[in-house]
Amino acid sequence: MEFHHVSVLRNETINHLIGDPHGIYVDCTLGGGGHSRVLAERLAGDATLIGLDQDEDAIAAATAHMKGTACHFIPVQENFRNLGQVLDKLHIDAVDGVMFDLGVSSYQLDTPERGFSYMQDGPLDMRMDRSARKSAYDVVNTYSEAELYRVVKDYGEERWASRIAEFIVRERQQKPISHTAELVSVIKKAIPAGARKDGPHPAKRTFQAIRIEVNDELGILHDAVETAAQRLKPGGHICVITFHSLEDRIVKQTLKRLATDCICPPDMPVCTCHHHAILKIQRHAITPGEDELEQNPRARSAKLRVGIRK
Repeated sequence: MEFHHVSVLRNETINHLIGDPHGIYVDCTLGGGGHSRVLAERLAGDATLIGLDQDEDAIAAATAHMKGTACHFIPVQENFRNLGQVLDKLHIDAVDGVMFDLGVSSYQLDTPERGFSYMQDGPLDMRMDRSARKSAYDVVNTYSEAELYRVVKDYGEERWASRIAEFIVRERQQKPISHTAELVSVIKKAIPAGARKDGPHPAKRTFQAIRIEVNDELGILHDAVETAAQRLKPGGHICVITFHSLEDRIVKQTLKRLATDCICPPDMPVCTCHHHAILKIQRHAITPGEDELEQNPRARSAKLRVGIRK
């Protein structure tokens, strides 16, 4: 299947990200190269663009998509949690811009055998890095009922998390739950019929929660954003696109902390933290316009947050 992904807030992101057209930039979530291609077309021939992605399919697709661009493109199959190590290996101390487009790609959602989608049947996988050991199958079939409840409640913000965890455990006692369609069926049984009439697909929140758990998406986010900000040159930009409230909250709080001089408790008479702001942040998140939403309904929950290195 061709790697297809519609990049969200593409022009807004590149407009805020780019400063020096001769500089060094990092796309921490390369995907199919949608954002990177637009950025590369606006960079000079002596500029450098580094693209990170843990998905080998994304690396292959983006490398092909980036052919013909003038700047020096370096694809790296790596999780963005290791951004600092990647830059160190490339002997790069500081960069002019870093961007993140968080969440799952259209390609991953639309490829049944990757197991991300509740709309198409496929093996329970959900690994963005297919060499990783833990898959959705492991979460669904080995986590205790209490652990499943925590994942679905905390990462999916699912009202029916307790019943869903209970029904999953009951079902897997008969036989392992190995496919997405089986899990969707269990979730539908767990959520009362009246509650399934309105709102999003009944399995949406649970699938989101399991995907986040499998890939540790929230666990790595704070440190990755902080590392990116620390490695910016003065005047360099960090741009982060989020798609749900949990990751947006982490990004917003991390950027706010990096833009605050003192982080001592309010009742401290004298500052003892010695924390200094390294960013100036754009106060409000940027959201897609009506034209983009018409062309790509998946963009509806997207928010772009921007920080500038002091």
